Amino acid sequence: MHLLEVKDSREIRQFLDLPKMIYKNIPEWIQPLDKDIEEVFNTRRNKAFRNGSATRWLLMSEGNICIGRIAAFVNSRYKNKGDSVPVGGVGFFECINDQAAADLLLDTAAAWLREKGMAGMDGPINFGERDKWWGMVTEGFQSPLYCMNYNPPYYNTLFRHYGFQVFYHQFCFGMDPLAPLNAKVLQRHQALATDPNYSARHIDKAQLDKYAGDFCEVYNKAWAKHAGNKEMSLQQCKKIFRAMKPVMDEKIVWFAYYQEQPIAIFINLPDLNQWFRFLHGKFDLFRKLWFLFLQKTRTNNRVVGVVFGVVPEYQAKGVDSYIIGETSRQLHQMHYQDYEMQWIGDFNPKMVAVAEKLTPNKSRILTTYRKFFDPGTPFQRHPFL
Repeated sequence: MHLLEVKDSREIRQFLDLPKMIYKNIPEWIQPLDKDIEEVFNTRRNKAFRNGSATRWLLMSEGNICIGRIAAFVNSRYKNKGDSVPVGGVGFFECINDQAAADLLLDTAAAWLREKGMAGMDGPINFGERDKWWGMVTEGFQSPLYCMNYNPPYYNTLFRHYGFQVFYHQFCFGMDPLAPLNAKVLQRHQALATDPNYSARHIDKAQLDKYAGDFCEVYNKAWAKHAGNKEMSLQQCKKIFRAMKPVMDEKIVWFAYYQEQPIAIFINLPDLNQWFRFLHGKFDLFRKLWFLFLQKTRTNNRVVGVVFGVVPEYQAKGVDSYIIGETSRQLHQMHYQDYEMQWIGDFNPKMVAVAEKLTPNKSRILTTYRKFFDPGTPFQRHPFL
């Protein structure tokens, strides 16, 4: 076996195509769009390159067949709560079921990270935001959501045998959106629904910038500076909402207000993978047209909870139940049959409790692993928020 650093178009193609061999007998796998993977490694499109660097390798067999891949990255802004030493990342790991092959990939990434001054590595993670390509599936191996990692179960064995330990788990919660809410949620919802100071409404695409501003206000109060998150500018929020607009179902994106001041958000989107699964990784002009056709003609029954948050001063007042109740009433009038709230870190017990008000069903668990290069470095799980 030998390694090749990915540098030219042929090697990029091998990097993108390897998963088709790994998952050829796993019908649950949905091939990611090539463009979504390549944007991570595009120095002009990925702003993480402003504060770090990334590289990737292929593992080739003696017969010059690609049997593994990995990427490694450093980012000076990547810091988890409680970290006292610099930690890099590895991701986009794919490998045949062979510990020696996996060790060679991970050793190569570790050596590169040590040269960059890192004391350890987390993985599999993304070179960028946490909402994409983050964590390894450990439970719930059903088809992945859009931009969600997927892997065969043996990847966990490869990582654990290499010396990785669980840094934190990422929970997803699944439910039937037409199922009735529990009595406590309904009771708390009703208490605020009868108070004229509170209101809730779904987004109106004709006022997209207005809602982007409301999102920005809630996000910066509820998430900024937590678990490595940083404040977002109004321009960033407008950009995100404009990017979501073509695939947004405005009736499932909800905001709550107190005297018209934004206090909570509950953003849900149709799962794009239910359409992208038919594109086989491509998104050229023909596939874009095909995607638009699928949107119009093929019902998407899965909705994904992307963002949920309440500003601190309105937490523990029933606002979470209020906005959940309003959203649920809308969903009962729609065609969706499957609901899944995307990952919530086990280090965030308040959000886990909110999700468990909806359903106790953890539809899948992804795990972020950590390994320190010096075995004498004390290991600790991610601290609770």
